[in-house]
Amino acid sequence: MRVLVPPLVAALLLGAVILPAQQVSDPDLFAKSLSATQQALAQYGRHDVPEELRRVNDIGYRIARESGFQEFPFTFHLIDMPEPNAFALPGGQIFLTRGMLDLDLDDDMLAGLLGHEIAHVVERHGVRMQKRATLLNALSQALLVGVMIAADDSSRRPADPYYDPRDPRARGSVKGDMIQGTYAAGIVVTELLLRGYSREFEDEADEEGQRWAAGAGFDPDGTRRLMARMEARIPQTKTYGYWRTHPFFDQRVLAAEVRRELLTVQSPRPADDYRSRTQKELLALTDLPKLAPELVELLRWQALNAWPQGELADQLRLDRLHRQREELLAQTELRQDLTALVEAYREEIATVRELTPKSPFITTARQEIEELERLRDERYPSFVETWKQRVFETGFLETFLSNYPESEYADAVALALGDAYSRSRRQTEAVEQYLTAWRAAPDSEAGRRARAGLRNLVPYLDRLSALQRLAEQDDLELARLAEERLQKMASTYKELENGAEYLKRFPDGPYQEPVARRLDALANELLGELLLYQAVGDTVKALERIRVILTHAPLSPAADKLRQRAVLDS
Repeated sequence: MRVLVPPLVAALLLGAVILPAQQVSDPDLFAKSLSATQQALAQYGRHDVPEELRRVNDIGYRIARESGFQEFPFTFHLIDMPEPNAFALPGGQIFLTRGMLDLDLDDDMLAGLLGHEIAHVVERHGVRMQKRATLLNALSQALLVGVMIAADDSSRRPADPYYDPRDPRARGSVKGDMIQGTYAAGIVVTELLLRGYSREFEDEADEEGQRWAAGAGFDPDGTRRLMARMEARIPQTKTYGYWRTHPFFDQRVLAAEVRRELLTVQSPRPADDYRSRTQKELLALTDLPKLAPELVELLRWQALNAWPQGELADQLRLDRLHRQREELLAQTELRQDLTALVEAYREEIATVRELTPKSPFITTARQEIEELERLRDERYPSFVETWKQRVFETGFLETFLSNYPESEYADAVALALGDAYSRSRRQTEAVEQYLTAWRAAPDSEAGRRARAGLRNLVPYLDRLSALQRLAEQDDLELARLAEERLQKMASTYKELENGAEYLKRFPDGPYQEPVARRLDALANELLGELLLYQAVGDTVKALERIRVILTHAPLSPAADKLRQRAVLDS
């Protein structure tokens, strides 16, 4: 495929090279916070709702400008967690969870929340914490060295090997099991999310955040109403969500009521210039030494969100699309999901059309879409020929359905993909494909086979999400069978990942409570196994249980106990 680079794009590329270098106050702390940001997004997943992220950025940057803070550029992130929560990293990265957004906060309430988290950064609360280990040490040692799980030295052999998936060689540690990479990041990121500040720090963040919100044009009563909304909708217990990370609730509500009478709402001002400067600062930071490529990409993504309109933003979009295209076209032809890439282009076009409808990006992107669609049409005969030969991999079936959902063979391909998923124990995906084949052509041979396959599969399904999907179907017999199976499995399933998948896909599902209780119980069982393996010096098995707990039950009591045992040691 030819690459379309009009003169404007070429000029932008040249312009991006000469951005002035940003002098952050502490490059080392910023880099570590950026790494923790990447790990948080990887561990919990992005809450990918563009309109929500735009709203958070619009409000957040107005408040950030009022703070006058210049040591680090602020960025805002949404993570896919059902628990209502928010937290900040000392390098200026602010996080809100999906559960917090689900509380339907209005702009004034959201301003109070973002102001509070921004104040934690401005006042350096993360670095000033007086705990077992400061946040700065946690970032430094967990991301660069590892996390040591405390153990009685007398029960250890003097040279227990540690686990590092990047290095098969064993080295000794007399203090415990060193966890590298994602294990370490999993502990520290969850600790960042679940830590609690002192009353002094919480009061300071409330006061500053409320004042900056008023200065940015938001009603300071939003802070009080925010807390009232959370009090009404969130269980007020120290073991749950926001209350664990933001204590001293009653006193904070009273203080917010007093302060609102003393604050005057200022006329709202756009933060366009501030956001544009932040964008350039973030791009300049991509030149920090020893910054991993994935962190450079994260900075570019943050820069685009900081100021999503204008020539530089359009170039960032086009660069990202081109990288996706290059990676896709490097794959074998029968694995190239061109439809997914076309959809990515169309989403960017829709965003730009809303922000800057006359941008040349729109014309360029449309031309490249035409190229991709032409290429997709040209390859259809090859896909059909491969299908008819009946010799193919699962990836081919996935690509076929994505590229050609209207094909005359789509129902049969969906059935074959369901069979492939079923053989590999991917039950949730298998059910989805069987449903697709059934609905696409209920009276076809593939449709009848898919329906029969679902009924035969139900008694053997142990994936809670798959059973929930079948329990929601219009076929009464199928729904009844699935419901009976789900009712039993919700409190007896064997693997943490199974329950975690259900809670993520169906956070308000009818079996949310028993599934969550079973998740906590399984995590506690794994913690017991972990301690046993630690005592006998079986490092690999102990670390595997740590991985499972932190990955699938990071908010469980077992995970809390695990973090309490964590000893950060350089």
